Amino acid sequence: MRLSERALKLAPSATLEVVAKAKELKREGKPVISFGAGEPDFSSPPAAIRAAKEALDRGETHYTPTSGIPELKEAIQAYYRSHFGLDYQPGEIVVGAGAKPLLFEALACLLNPGDEVVVFAPAWVSYVEQISLCDGKPVIVDTAANGFLPTPDMLERVITPRTVGLLLNTPNNPTGSVYRKELLAEIASIAQAKGLWVIFDEIYERLVYGEALHRNILTVSPSLRDSTLIVNGVSKAFAMTGWRIGYALGPKALIEKMGSIQGHLTSNPTSISQWASVGAIREAEPEVEVMRKAFEERRRIILEALSHMPHISVTEPDGAFYVFVDARKCLGKSYRGKTITDDVSLCKALLEGEYVAAVPGSAFLAPGYLRFSYSNSVEEIEEGMRRFGKFLAEL
Repeated sequence: MRLSERALKLAPSATLEVVAKAKELKREGKPVISFGAGEPDFSSPPAAIRAAKEALDRGETHYTPTSGIPELKEAIQAYYRSHFGLDYQPGEIVVGAGAKPLLFEALACLLNPGDEVVVFAPAWVSYVEQISLCDGKPVIVDTAANGFLPTPDMLERVITPRTVGLLLNTPNNPTGSVYRKELLAEIASIAQAKGLWVIFDEIYERLVYGEALHRNILTVSPSLRDSTLIVNGVSKAFAMTGWRIGYALGPKALIEKMGSIQGHLTSNPTSISQWASVGAIREAEPEVEVMRKAFEERRRIILEALSHMPHISVTEPDGAFYVFVDARKCLGKSYRGKTITDDVSLCKALLEGEYVAAVPGSAFLAPGYLRFSYSNSVEEIEEGMRRFGKFLAEL
């Protein structure tokens, strides 16, 4: 069978692979605890369910405008005005079937073959693959030595005449890092001086803890508005992963072209999901805060457990719902007679030996690390960490 070079060079999602393997073992009756999936374990808010049911009763089961229903755009417009003081018109907003296709549409609009996009690693698994699918070149900047935060020097060193833009993700998946105001201002200054686009992925913006504050880059540097695309959605903040609704806000010319691409790919996002999202954004603020506080407590529990374990170290996350564990000291050790050669074999041994699923850091451009999601119940976190500690003690 002949397949395109584009298809052959595409790497599968490691997070989905881990989740699939864990589910397979669960079906076999194994007591698997999975820390792999990046989704809240909470139910979607009652307001979302109610709005979806009401939409069904009204017969809202047909095509909608490709870029989203007016009611949802108005809800997003009001949300960004009240939360960030940013004023976007409906024509500057596009709704998609999750944030992931919107990122792809943006890159498809901005990249010509060979154009470069800066990605700060560790980074979400799909960034690099999407850039490559659009015939662009991902330029990876490793931030591990700086506490998972880039510096202005790191950025300036990699900019070339082919650099078109950069991807920013804060709070970050997989590290939980939150970019401070001063860092965002420095990055914005460089981007503006070099004429770069900024794709600002803030899908975890509601999930920050302790003294950390999430800031939208345009509240720090408003002058960057004409070259910034904001990407967000209801999946993480409102526990609505399966509804598949994301949205993007940006310059009208870019938004219109993204909408055109979307029209040829998916048509409109699901009508009922859009109405559910209207209900969530307008009415589910109390549920968002309840979930955030629960994640903050789970973060405390998992960090306390990890702090006593051998062979690993952890940088405390300020946001999202992940801990990124440095397990490089585990490599080269053996577990039940088998040598741990890399983070993938480490995850495999942990899953097969203790039925605990984590995601290898190499999926996030950080070999030797493990990502644990604490979007599990407290009971699962405590038992899963007990097993992980037992596993490490046997190395």
